Amino acid sequence: MAAQDGLAANRALWDHLAEIHGTDPGDRSYDVQAFLAGGETLRGIERELAGDVAGRDLLHLQCHFGMDTLNWARLGARVTGVDFSSKAIARARTLAEQAGLAAEFVEADTQCLPDALAGQFDLVVATYGVLSWIGDLGAWMGGAATALRPGGRLVLVDLHPLFQTVLTFDPLVADWPYGGGAPQHDAMTGTYAHAEAFSEPRKSTQYPYSVGDIVTAAASAGLIVERLGEHTETETDGRHILPQGPDGLYRFPFSDTYLPILYSLTAALPPAPDGHPRDPGGAVGHDAAGQTPRGDRQQ
Repeated sequence: MAAQDGLAANRALWDHLAEIHGTDPGDRSYDVQAFLAGGETLRGIERELAGDVAGRDLLHLQCHFGMDTLNWARLGARVTGVDFSSKAIARARTLAEQAGLAAEFVEADTQCLPDALAGQFDLVVATYGVLSWIGDLGAWMGGAATALRPGGRLVLVDLHPLFQTVLTFDPLVADWPYGGGAPQHDAMTGTYAHAEAFSEPRKSTQYPYSVGDIVTAAASAGLIVERLGEHTETETDGRHILPQGPDGLYRFPFSDTYLPILYSLTAALPPAPDGHPRDPGGAVGHDAAGQTPRGDRQQ
């Protein structure tokens, strides 16, 4: 029951954010007019890891109101976006019409994807503020694996668990667990896009996962991890706590080095030994239902 309460509170939160993100000139993350004029929303990391997506079937998990999903469509992919917020999905469909781009948007919990998505995709992509909103990491990875065709790949880019432990950079204060997945309850007054998004605090529940938790979940879902990257610089700081260097990039200085801000993981679903698709036993099941201070969610 507690998990369902957390899911309901998170959905209510993201329903509200889907209504306000990108609607205010002061928005720090979403410039809808620039996107409609042809502006790029994807970062270099995910584009490099995904490779040439032209003509490929791409599933974007936790797509919010669809800007990144539609950016993949502009690059030639046949795209499907999934989000648990009905308001986000409605807005994504409207944005697709405004942009003149073909896309399918599905309202569903990414921990329990609809059966119709199983085995349909060459790529499953999820980026920035993803797993901290997921109570069942194994179900999420299982669903991603089940949605892939044999040989298909998962591309996951997210905030590094070490960076998520940090509340402030200067002074350096850490107040968040490193891994374990225990629910962390909070009352949010603002988001990465709006510092003062709410007239009163909004409840949220997030979940800390270590790099080990994440890689183990991918392997347990039947995926073969191809690459794990830890990135010490980024083009944007969705949490708005890091210093920006003269080159325009953000880094997390620590002594005479830099700590990781992001991680990236690519993992493939292999074919079964007999050449038939594998069933990783993932969480594809019934229909729509779940996904910042910690989550830099910029889809």
